[in-house]
Amino acid sequence: MIRAAILTLSDKGSRGEREDKSGEVIRTMLAGINATIITYEVIPDEKDLIIKKLFEFAEKADLIVTTGGTGVGHRDVTPEATRAVIEKELPGFAEAMRIEGLKHTPRAMGSRAVAGIYRQTLILNLPGSPKGVAENLAVVLPVIPHTIGLIQGRVSDCAKDREKHEQQH
Repeated sequence: MIRAAILTLSDKGSRGEREDKSGEVIRTMLAGINATIITYEVIPDEKDLIIKKLFEFAEKADLIVTTGGTGVGHRDVTPEATRAVIEKELPGFAEAMRIEGLKHTPRAMGSRAVAGIYRQTLILNLPGSPKGVAENLAVVLPVIPHTIGLIQGRVSDCAKDREKHEQQH
């Protein structure tokens, strides 16, 4: 079981002026990898608050998925907050998500989403739109359990794990 946290970054959402549909997409999709949502919050786009929540959530979660704040707007600070927390960046995740996004819209090249590791927690930034969340998360979802297993030392033989995965598909 993967213990997951969802952190939605939205000024309007934090004030109750917008429903968090992206967080619901994440919740539904994570169920497909048997993840249990242990915490969920909607907070404003404030870098220091995002950093605080990432550290707080990492104390109890194997996976933190953020939604929102990855664009080029002046209030979009999620990547900077995430980089302030992570110890190792995983550029392949962000690259794969941008490549997938480009299949649907040229606007995906404006995404500044980051993925990385803090201690034994995988942190992923997703866009703020439900459609963008679904497209981006779908491309990385299959590798999340394996990546968390590696981070936490539960996977020691990648070749055997890959063979098992290929036999299942």
